[in-house]
Amino acid sequence: MKNALTVTGLTKTYPDFTLDHVTFNVPNGSIVGLVGENGAGKSTTVNAVLGLIQRDSGHVSILGAEEPDNAVKEQIGVVFDGSNYPEILSPGKINRIMKHIYHSWDEQDFSRLLKQFSLPRDKPIKQFSKGMKMKLAVSAALSHHPRLLILDEATSGLDPIVRDDILDMLLDFVQDEDHSILVSSHITSDLEKIADYIVFIHEGKVVFSKPKDELTEQYGIIKCGAAQFDALDKSDIIVYRRMDYEWQILISDRQKMQKKYPKAMIVPATIDEMMLLYVKGEK
Repeated sequence: MKNALTVTGLTKTYPDFTLDHVTFNVPNGSIVGLVGENGAGKSTTVNAVLGLIQRDSGHVSILGAEEPDNAVKEQIGVVFDGSNYPEILSPGKINRIMKHIYHSWDEQDFSRLLKQFSLPRDKPIKQFSKGMKMKLAVSAALSHHPRLLILDEATSGLDPIVRDDILDMLLDFVQDEDHSILVSSHITSDLEKIADYIVFIHEGKVVFSKPKDELTEQYGIIKCGAAQFDALDKSDIIVYRRMDYEWQILISDRQKMQKKYPKAMIVPATIDEMMLLYVKGEK
């Protein structure tokens, strides 16, 4: 099995929004970042993949199964933004509940993670900070030994230190090549640190699905004036944006363009900048 998750032509229509034939893969042993602005369709995609909403059309295969049974579902760990558990529970009570839900629940592993993150076992979750709640959710998701971890905006609103702790956990998880992660986020700097692939979704459509290294090492932005813009070969332009004092042009091969336009100012592009150009630029 090459892919832990395969999504093909996923479509879901609402009165004011359409998820339009979304297609991407999560290869085994990889971290795939699903990025896009708020309202782009990231959470709708995650919910449709998990079967929490009914899709209109398309196919989803999770760990080789199009209709996951309980044995497959046990191998999926899920973390949502916000509180993942009732606030009156404590980590100790969650442990007792999870033992009856998951055959693969590992009480020792859960205790180890609680200790690692200094999470009090008997304190109610309502007394936890947002960062503590998220560390607890990730700890619980990992403690039934999933093969696929799905996180929807899990690092949103967390301080940089907590986010870094969680990113380290995710990197540790995929050291096992049988483990894979799909993580949706609008914090692209997090995904630049850990993701192997980036899927960019905008207005319900996948704009690109590419290896992160290709985006960060090859893509770039030409910054120039109007005369230089007019002289460019338009087939080299992916998208462009006219600013107050310059034109910004997204290109897919910095080295090739530097040779073709030796006088041009070409700089590396962050994923944030690529998204901004795609959303606000012109083709």
